[in-house]
Amino acid sequence: MQRLQPSKSNLLTATEARAAIEQGLLTSQELVSACFARIDELEESIGAWAHLDRERALEQARQADDFRSRGLAIGALHGLPVGIKDIIDTSDYPTECGTIIHLGRRPDKDATLVSLLREAGAIILGKTVSAEMAVLSPGKTRNPHNTAHTPGGSSSGSAAAVSTAMVPLAVGTQTNGSVIRPASYCGVYGFKPSFARISRHGVLPQSMPLDTPGVFARNLADLALIADVLMRYDGQDESMTPTAPPCIARVMAEPVPANPRIAFIRTPKWDQVDQSTKDGFRELIDEVNRQMNKTIDVIDLPGQFNDCYEDHRIIMEADLARSFSREYRDGKSKLSAVLIEMIERGQKVSNRKYQTAIGKIKDYSECLDEIFGQYEAVLTPSTPGAAPAGLEDTGSPIMNTIWTLCGTPAINIPLLQSPESLPVGVQLVGAKGDDARLFRTGRWLLELLDD
Repeated sequence: MQRLQPSKSNLLTATEARAAIEQGLLTSQELVSACFARIDELEESIGAWAHLDRERALEQARQADDFRSRGLAIGALHGLPVGIKDIIDTSDYPTECGTIIHLGRRPDKDATLVSLLREAGAIILGKTVSAEMAVLSPGKTRNPHNTAHTPGGSSSGSAAAVSTAMVPLAVGTQTNGSVIRPASYCGVYGFKPSFARISRHGVLPQSMPLDTPGVFARNLADLALIADVLMRYDGQDESMTPTAPPCIARVMAEPVPANPRIAFIRTPKWDQVDQSTKDGFRELIDEVNRQMNKTIDVIDLPGQFNDCYEDHRIIMEADLARSFSREYRDGKSKLSAVLIEMIERGQKVSNRKYQTAIGKIKDYSECLDEIFGQYEAVLTPSTPGAAPAGLEDTGSPIMNTIWTLCGTPAINIPLLQSPESLPVGVQLVGAKGDDARLFRTGRWLLELLDD
């Protein structure tokens, strides 16, 4: 087998690049250099990165190549560059959380998920742009498909960097729609796992009942590759419980049941979905049902879910008020108006109201469990439509709220396109804790549509 062209190696999938490095057809230094060449080409117009250090990244790559040359066993991500959202602690890069309040902040230790990436051999290429404190006020990132449109948020830099082949893999976080939404807008695969399956130790806390790290890639196999590395128990995250790793890549490769059943759920916010997206989903459902003899049923959620958006808001804003109390007290003048409003609303939430909202999560989840007892997965839009024009906000997370509140795993699959040729994602949702089977269903759906 011939050596690959190093200057184009950034276009390889993570799985392809990992195999090429293992076989000696590519070095990590060549791959990292190709990623930086792409960054040099596009970063000025896209603005995906908050912090980069070329020499540091190349030194990591040199060490990875030296490690392999000695014939030592290599990890699942050996030599692969990864972008890290700038609310996740890294010992060798600043972590400034998208706000001048934390300008120059340098953590002493890596977040647990960063340590797991390093253990697997990954190269931390740099820190990707986050919206302010990972909430709503956007950073500098622009949509790669049309720079006059938002890339989504808050994990905007991670999604845009993967979309433009600046890096094959990246990490983000979601407290409402901050992984799935930018993945949809930027046309990449995004995965928000079940709640408490990736450690949040060393990640900026917003709302502990909701915060969930997630990942971005350019295909489903790459998404599984990095997810398998990160989904490990960490006792430092009090929400996690010891459980066996999900082995996503292995389960994803298994045959699916003969006739997997999928529920298409419009959600109570279907009126906010634009017409072209509705049309796209109707065509998608018709195509799958034509091939598989009606495997997708259209169902509606019970009326109780009309309240879940307000319950999510109560929980999130009350927790923001607590989590960001120091920033509000000492640096209110440096915070955006939208974040100040959310914090001040959260300050007014009574403990009784907060606990009532928390208690209702169990009721919502039990209802979803009944649905997932009948269906392999739920299909629904990732976003109400394509990325909106303008850079003043990050778009609506309304199609993600239910699944984040209930802690169910969700994958964005970039299947649709708007009339303006912007990507629109299809969101596939699974039962809580059933992340691996969700990937298997996703693989089946992609293979079916590819026939």
